[in-house]
Amino acid sequence: MKTGKVSSRRGFLETLGAAAVTGVSRALFPAWMPRLAFRADQAPGDVLVVVFQRGGMDGLNAVVPFGEGAAYYDKRPTIAIPEPGINRGTLDLNGFFGFHPALRPLHEVYQTGKVAVIHAVGSPDPTRSHFDAMEFMERGTPGSKNAPNGWLNRHLQTSAWQNSSPFRAVGMGTMLPSSLHGMIPALALNSITEFHLRGDERQAQIAAQALANLYTIDAPSDLISVSARDTFTTIELLSKLNASEYQPANGAAYPDGEFGMGLRQVAQLIKAGVGLEVACVDIGGWDTHEDQGGVDGQFGSLLEDFGQGLAAFYADLGDAMANVTLVTMSEFGRRADENASRGTDHGHGNCMLVMGGGVNGGVHVEWPSLKPEALDEGDLAITIDYRDILADILSNRVLNPALDQIFPNFSPTLRGITQARS
Repeated sequence: MKTGKVSSRRGFLETLGAAAVTGVSRALFPAWMPRLAFRADQAPGDVLVVVFQRGGMDGLNAVVPFGEGAAYYDKRPTIAIPEPGINRGTLDLNGFFGFHPALRPLHEVYQTGKVAVIHAVGSPDPTRSHFDAMEFMERGTPGSKNAPNGWLNRHLQTSAWQNSSPFRAVGMGTMLPSSLHGMIPALALNSITEFHLRGDERQAQIAAQALANLYTIDAPSDLISVSARDTFTTIELLSKLNASEYQPANGAAYPDGEFGMGLRQVAQLIKAGVGLEVACVDIGGWDTHEDQGGVDGQFGSLLEDFGQGLAAFYADLGDAMANVTLVTMSEFGRRADENASRGTDHGHGNCMLVMGGGVNGGVHVEWPSLKPEALDEGDLAITIDYRDILADILSNRVLNPALDQIFPNFSPTLRGITQARS
């Protein structure tokens, strides 16, 4: 049995990508690039962009229930956000809830009717473990880690527009989010793309020639050569895009940093028409146990990047937002009371945002109150399951009705967050 060439080819491929994916080394790829999934053929529904706020965002200071009065303000003597009408106060949404003032750019989008705010929403599992809560949410099975795949992968697997494109599910980096794990293969795009983005054509040619020497690309006859061919096809596709020279439209100004750059790249891919179907972009840093701040401070700075990024994405896409839906989520919220370190500890209920051309804007809530008798062991109670929101989007905008397979053992309630595509 001859193993030398096959082993060397396999070894080279493994240096270019993680096991079970086709791709190239993460170490040479920009950290800000989003995790993506592509489609070869035009799907009938919206492009879905999922923003995960990792760390447990404080939804009570992002979407402030100022209408609660003392039930909110007495619990947060140093970090509460002032009422509307006060200098640097809350940006009113509906007379009861308001955005943190750092979200002013997003508030302007909200006023167009294209942003839905959902409060007292989250996972029904009571865990306060970051790892467990994120796993439950991304698998779409709160309280259970037995699901072998994530909710996004189950969506891709059950959708009516199946295809064998290697670009349908793509992960930036060596690890995909749990929401994309599953039967649909994931393609890792790393170093050669970065060579292109940096304009280092010499290094790109070296890497491409090394692959060509090891694999039969034109007419692959074995699995590993098929993987190599798919890698070349991916490189060729992305080489047509020059991220460094991309100019956002309509005066859109993305914030500096990984989050802004990730959204900017997603917008570019959507407008380039390369078949982007799902994109996952993270923004971390929300675990604000100490010195969280109120209007100012670390939390406000995070919200500034978050709001500016979403507003820039909306402006940049312009008319294309008619066929895009973006949803935000976090693994859990924070405690209703601030702690002794002027921060907030792990809580339960939170808020989500949905933005897009097919969104029914406004505040969607079954508010439980922050009065002591209404709290869930000191936390904002959850009255809406986060899967209801995702199911609403999948059914109305992405046009995948297989909700029983995407969210097993759960019967979602569609909340009217989005409009059905005509």
